[in-house]
Amino acid sequence: MAVTIKEIAQVCHVSRGTVDRVLNHRKGVKKETKELVEKTAEMLGYRPNTTAKALAARKKNYAIGVIINSEGIEFYQEVLKGINQAIKEKEDYGIQVLIQTMKGYSIEKQLNAIEKMSEKVQFLILNGINDEKVAEKIRYLKSRKIPTLTLNADVENSQRLCYVGCDYEKSGKTAAGMMKLLTQKTAKIGIATGSIKILGHNQRVHGFMKLCKKKYPDMEIVDIIETNDDDECAYEQTKKMLLQYPQITSLYIVAAGTEGVCRAVQDLQRKEDIFIVSSDNTYSVKEWMKKGLIKATICQQPWTQGYQAIIIAMEYLGKGIIPNENYIIKNEIKISENIED
Repeated sequence: MAVTIKEIAQVCHVSRGTVDRVLNHRKGVKKETKELVEKTAEMLGYRPNTTAKALAARKKNYAIGVIINSEGIEFYQEVLKGINQAIKEKEDYGIQVLIQTMKGYSIEKQLNAIEKMSEKVQFLILNGINDEKVAEKIRYLKSRKIPTLTLNADVENSQRLCYVGCDYEKSGKTAAGMMKLLTQKTAKIGIATGSIKILGHNQRVHGFMKLCKKKYPDMEIVDIIETNDDDECAYEQTKKMLLQYPQITSLYIVAAGTEGVCRAVQDLQRKEDIFIVSSDNTYSVKEWMKKGLIKATICQQPWTQGYQAIIIAMEYLGKGIIPNENYIIKNEIKISENIED
């Protein structure tokens, strides 16, 4: 027979409500009591009735909101595929998922989207802009018992429930290491970041520059441009940078805009004398790698990010499972020999 909450309560000489709070990770229980209940539950072999919780979730008509800055960015196509696969697998929970896509990094647009979405959902998955106003909004949602999970782009000081995405600083360090291996000489580097409004982009740049300063003083950062994750902007800004600083011998593409950056290098007839390390494993990256312009790219498993974000949200609402930590995706190095793997 399965061990019940009532039996655990009797052994511990506490109320069933206290046991329920401990097993569902809710606050309001003394540390000593919490430890006693957890130890007793483990000793008795208690297993939560997750099926019953999932059925209860169906009756409550829960909804999860997803706000993602995906429009015009190849990378997020795979994130959305992961999201949709998780929705399909967890359809028996009966939890609705509302997805709103956005283009660009307008703080006001994101705030308005959060405000409208929060009226319809009990959980928010946010591809966030790193701004104090957005952080304040997330904290406000928490006070209303609407937790937020940040997906791919974290928001500092926001009190979000957890973050699903890669270790961006490590990604930047990996890119610097790959560039050193590729160039094997003094390098004059131009960095094409996405947006200074995105925490992960800044962390990649910081990681790249930090490693160069610490280990590779002969790798000099000449200039940094913003592409706003847009190919046309990337093309114009890269062209301008290379004309202004013809001494640049290497480029680090931090986020999207790969097509624009590479097209500018090609149009300026710099293809033979510039090494490029990029980010992610999109169609554009693959094509330019086949052409020999991109030498290596640092990937972050977008499908897995989308999939895991929905799984965490579903299990939170459907089973009461609270994530203990962030879900960090491993960085992967791709070169021409393994780009299709």
